[in-house]
Amino acid sequence: MTNKAVPTLQVDNDRVRVTKWSFAPGAETGWHEHEMDYVVVPLIDGEVRIEAPDGSTSTVEMKAGGSYAREVGVNHNVINAGSSDFAFVEVELK
Repeated sequence: MTNKAVPTLQVDNDRVRVTKWSFAPGAETGWHEHEMDYVVVPLIDGEVRIEAPDGSTSTVEMKAGGSYAREVGVNHNVINAGSSDFAFVEVELK
């Protein structure tokens, strides 16, 4: 059984959807495609492994407060590759 990351919806209005994602070690979002542009804000330092549809993977060091943005259409699975809990806030732009 897959260890799932826990999404907590914080805001959902006509302009944005804000979700806090909490990951135990090894937890993952599951495969998903982003339907909106989005910004991710890591809450604590951590390491994530990103799986792409073509089978490739990359490991990324995340730093608390080190935000990044992506455009609509990203398709991936995000996994906590570290040995500690990890969390980020995702802000989707409607």
